[in-house]
Amino acid sequence: MVDAREVNLGLDLCLRVGELLLSSGAGAADVTATMQSLSYALGLREASVDITFTSLAMTYQDTPDDIPIVATRQVKQRAIDYEHLTRVDHLVRDVLRGDLDLRGARTELGRITSTGHPRARWAVTLGWGVMCAGVGIQLGGDWAVIGLAFLAAVTIDRLQLRMARRRMPSFYQQVVGGGVATLIALGVSATPISINVSQVVTANIIMLLAGIGFMGALQDALTGFYVTATARLTEAFLATAGIIAGVSGGLSIGSVLGLEIPRLQPGEYSLQTIGMLGLGSAVAAAAFAFSCYAPKRILLPIALVAGVAITISGTLQNAGIGRAWGVAIAALFVGLVSFSVSGWMRVPPLVVVVSAVVPMLPGLSIYRRDPRLVRRPAAQARGAAARDPTHRPAPGRSGRPLPAPGPVAASAHGAGRLTDRRRLLGRPGRPGRPAAPATPGTGRRTRRYRPWPRPTPRDARRPPPRPRRRGSRRAPGAPRTRPRRRRTTRRSRGG
Repeated sequence: MVDAREVNLGLDLCLRVGELLLSSGAGAADVTATMQSLSYALGLREASVDITFTSLAMTYQDTPDDIPIVATRQVKQRAIDYEHLTRVDHLVRDVLRGDLDLRGARTELGRITSTGHPRARWAVTLGWGVMCAGVGIQLGGDWAVIGLAFLAAVTIDRLQLRMARRRMPSFYQQVVGGGVATLIALGVSATPISINVSQVVTANIIMLLAGIGFMGALQDALTGFYVTATARLTEAFLATAGIIAGVSGGLSIGSVLGLEIPRLQPGEYSLQTIGMLGLGSAVAAAAFAFSCYAPKRILLPIALVAGVAITISGTLQNAGIGRAWGVAIAALFVGLVSFSVSGWMRVPPLVVVVSAVVPMLPGLSIYRRDPRLVRRPAAQARGAAARDPTHRPAPGRSGRPLPAPGPVAASAHGAGRLTDRRRLLGRPGRPGRPAAPATPGTGRRTRRYRPWPRPTPRDARRPPPRPRRRGSRRAPGAPRTRPRRRRTTRRSRGG
């Protein structure tokens, strides 16, 4: 029989490992498999794992006669830290091989979570700036776009760091990030410096999208963890909505201040050369991995995988396959190569997959969602059509043009609107209604509309029979309770 204290220590170790994996973006299926393998190696053969988006629980019962031991742990912090993820992966491998016992594993895990990073925080900020600069190169921007994207990324990272220390929700951090990127781009565009605003804002949008756990959410949905997948997708959609709100708010503030909002032309996304596309993608992917504390030995392989993947996507798009299928094939390539690369470099596959997919995030698609950039509002379009002297309304079903919109006298039940429709389209059997087509082979015309209801049969118009008096029913064969009154005549009376 296993000691209860050893069971509690083993469950606590498994829960701490699962918390770190789940907060780093790993899928619920991978976290469950890792915790079960670790508990099996520690002697807890029949431990069960239950994972949700915010909590983890493990239950162990040695025999059916024993009282089950239940341990839970809350996931409070969600920060991508690939250095801790890699060290924990090595810790689990050492326990499974038998190189570490329970006490040694707990000591090593405490050392991992308590020690800081060898990489300074200002270096991480510069890494985010380099990432946005790489996205600017990927979009075909010039030196002004690259420099401004770098400056905006550094500003956004410092602001979000201060907000995170004050424990503000991530939604507001995304709103501030999108608004700051837009205002910086619009402010510089108001100067004599010629700059492409859409490329600057798109580069910073991709930086904001990179921290959203789309990968883990989709993996949970495909592996059957629907509760965790729904929660992660909700968080991802809320963060994306914050980016859209921030960009839209920045454009609104710019219009109020009198800054010119340049129109977004979809043709501006045309890639100049495949070589510059691959170079920008490699720089962006490696810089993202560097900013997430990935080991230095994996940065160059990530850059190569991302460069080849985006080259495949760009080549397929130029061939006319389409962006969706091009990105899908490139992502398939990343998934096939990442497991081999991660095995050679002794890092978890999640580090390679997420970093290599970052340059393919749809930053420009989110920027296009603002209607002021691609089309006029509906009210403005209707006003322009009304002011156009050559505009003619479309004809109605009767062949006559629809009248101009104006006040229609209507009763409380909308009779005026119905009368106007009948006057315009005509009633069945009257002028204004188009003739019904003839039925093929008969020469007769098919009645499409019925002007009045079909007459009902005579029996249906008869009044219903009068109900019988209450108490007049009797059972079949039962004697009458009251004798029938005999009819009398004068002769029967003796007269």
